[in-house]
Amino acid sequence: MNYDVLLIGGSGFVGQTMAAQLESAGYSVLIPTRRIAAANDLRLLPKVSLLEADIFQEETLLALCGQIKPQGAVINLVGILQDKPAKPYGLAFKKAHLDLPKLIIKAMEQTGLRRYLHMSALGADSNGPSMYQRSKGDGEKSVVASNLDWTIFRPSVIFGEKDQFINTFSSLAKIFPIIPLAHSEALFQPVSVRDVAKAFVMSLDTQHINAKHKIFELVGPRVMSMKELVQFAAKKVGAFGKVIPLPAWVGYCQALMFEYGPGPTLMSRDNIASMQQANILPVHGRDALTEDFGISKQAIESLLK
Repeated sequence: MNYDVLLIGGSGFVGQTMAAQLESAGYSVLIPTRRIAAANDLRLLPKVSLLEADIFQEETLLALCGQIKPQGAVINLVGILQDKPAKPYGLAFKKAHLDLPKLIIKAMEQTGLRRYLHMSALGADSNGPSMYQRSKGDGEKSVVASNLDWTIFRPSVIFGEKDQFINTFSSLAKIFPIIPLAHSEALFQPVSVRDVAKAFVMSLDTQHINAKHKIFELVGPRVMSMKELVQFAAKKVGAFGKVIPLPAWVGYCQALMFEYGPGPTLMSRDNIASMQQANILPVHGRDALTEDFGISKQAIESLLK
């Protein structure tokens, strides 16, 4: 079977929402994943197929691209948030944000595919203050330098029922009524996973919008500080959630302990470096969701319903 869309990273939080919207729009979708069990819900979608595969292998990507229709598209949603310190960034960031796009581009060029949609991040910059931003910026450069019909999307932090950001702080708020928080003044413009997915899907239809060779910044309806987001996460689960702001140096020490301590890294030093810049629409930026896609943006309060 030949598919309309190869959705790389489709078993993740954003990918599962996007797969459902693609299927609803009539597209057949192929999703490679290393853990099919993690995406069992997608088996309920009749036009979505899962395939166990290692997307970081050149031969695998060639075979996957060979299953896509000549006028089909490849969507890359792969991204990670943390890595070990290195200059300009660590090997994990390089593998996910730079090497993988290059492998995808090479496989597409060899199989004759042209339409490529790339998930980047708001603040992506090869000279940015964090490894994450620098690796995302370099990934964008490799996409722009290709001969493909590319589109790049830069979302702010993405929220939804299953997002890791809000749900992590909701879980903490249920355990700890008082949450010490460094960098509580850092700014974000959280955007709905449904709106992000909708922009991707709409960009595939040239009758709606000419999205080729364009970079779209995706943001939600309002700016929120880290403190406000944590308070919202507490409210979502009916917890007290009092936030105690901490000095920046304490936050740095906390991040260091998270990085080298047991369990998941809730906040890394690189995450803190990213927060040096407001993760919001730039002063002269274009609000793509409303101005280009005509989407009525979903507010984060929708999670309370």
